Amino acid sequence: PPRKLNAGVSFGAEHFAETSYYFEGGLRKVRPYYFDFRTYCKGRWVGRSLLHVFGTEFRAQPLAYYRAAARAGRLRLNEEPVRDLDIVLKNNDFLRNTVHRHEPPVTAQPIRILAEDEEVVVVDKPSSLPVHPCGRFRHNTVIFILGKEHGLRELHTLHRLDRMTSGVLMFAKTAAVSKRIDEQVRQRQLEKEYVCRVVGEFPEHEVVCEEPILVVSYKVGVCRVDPKGKPCQTLFQRLSYNGSSSVVRCLPRTGRTHQIRVHLQFLGHPIVNDPIYNMEAWGPDRGKGGKIGKTDEELLKALVEEHRSKQSLEVLGIGEEDLNSSGESKDCGNSGDCTKSAEADPINGSSCPAEDEKDPKRNDVAASPLNSDINLETLDRDKELSLCGNQDGQTGEKGWEEKDPLCVECRTSRRDPSPKELVMFLHALRYKGADFEYCSSMPEWAMEDWEE
Repeated sequence: PPRKLNAGVSFGAEHFAETSYYFEGGLRKVRPYYFDFRTYCKGRWVGRSLLHVFGTEFRAQPLAYYRAAARAGRLRLNEEPVRDLDIVLKNNDFLRNTVHRHEPPVTAQPIRILAEDEEVVVVDKPSSLPVHPCGRFRHNTVIFILGKEHGLRELHTLHRLDRMTSGVLMFAKTAAVSKRIDEQVRQRQLEKEYVCRVVGEFPEHEVVCEEPILVVSYKVGVCRVDPKGKPCQTLFQRLSYNGSSSVVRCLPRTGRTHQIRVHLQFLGHPIVNDPIYNMEAWGPDRGKGGKIGKTDEELLKALVEEHRSKQSLEVLGIGEEDLNSSGESKDCGNSGDCTKSAEADPINGSSCPAEDEKDPKRNDVAASPLNSDINLETLDRDKELSLCGNQDGQTGEKGWEEKDPLCVECRTSRRDPSPKELVMFLHALRYKGADFEYCSSMPEWAMEDWEE
């Protein structure tokens, strides 16, 4: 069947007005704001009560949270406030949940526009920025920043980069251009070139890695080499060696999730500051040769615990609520940087850290996790659970002005990541098609005389 062409991603003034940015300590931050997550009743929910659905499928929150949210007017069914969680759901019921939303900070490095004409816009994406709104990220994304600060709207994504990968990122301005370049992708006429800095002395000769890659977890975003994985190929060429680390050119011939990073780890030369594939959790050899010595479950637990001990879960783009939500999801089909799907937990909002929220009108219902030290059953609705003037369901910056008693983020004190922690030494240097070629400058860390 013909491939369905994605419509352009567009956000309007009402979306940009939800909140604002501020800059602090080398980071771009988003002021907390109220936001509506929405979903239609899933088929498996029909005939079940809201209380039953919350209690069996979405256990990241205690039932006390949902009762408190209902008393506060934050849960609406078919645009009517939910007063009784015993209400039975019907087909096509529409559920809306208003939450107090906090976004992780990203690097304050600006998005540099490399080229723009009537057909395309090409940018140099900073590390730590996801391309589309997804998971906990909305305003701190390339799409939102380009729309809000550069007036660029209705953009069509042509390819993707991992959130932690920097470099050349290309968008089409029209569906016709998107279709033309998409055809080049299918005919393998596109060339992508990356540069990275890896641990140790990489071989001087060209290295070709063709190990198949399997996704271990879409929720956390972890892959590994496995015979049951998808076939792929990456060519590597060493550019320089400074006595402790090497700069390597990477030419991926396929586009699997984390392909370059996983292949480099398998070769025994992981990216110097890779927050996933250069961690102690992979064992003494850091996963070299595919030797891990752990089950997938043990590996994920070790990775999470290692970041939790360093207070660096934010670097992974996940929070405690993501780890507590229900189930893994299916592959959402994005080859470049998608590791989770919004269908993983449409109530608690755990979703793809890369590319889920393509339609601003279609969002899943989400809720913030709760702290056990607050008695939600006794919170006074009128005095403490108001939406700061948000009872009409509209979002806005009012959420920045006061603490929300249902929001665990408002009561959580966590350190900000340093700008250095948000930069991974993997950069998309060149993107070439049949009738175009775009390049960015070599990053500072890739210079031959660079010292950490």
